[in-house]
Amino acid sequence: MSGAGVRVRYFAAAAEAAGRAEETWDSPVATVGELRAALVARYGAAMSRVLDAGSFLVDGIVTRDPDRPLGERVDVLPPFAGG
Repeated sequence: MSGAGVRVRYFAAAAEAAGRAEETWDSPVATVGELRAALVARYGAAMSRVLDAGSFLVDGIVTRDPDRPLGERVDVLPPFAGG
């Protein structure tokens, strides 16, 4: 993804780690792996713990693939419990 940035939305523990529900990343992040590294660099150990077990929702598809290109919006999802 290049250009206007990526809208990143955070849910549950991810929102707690980020201290916000959403933000726009204008820094150059093009893949899930790059975004993950940027999130950990910005928000530290709390975000790292969320991402170790969580996933990303990109274009309606849940992924943990670090090579997956980003879309205009990415949701950071904590691990979910239940059945």
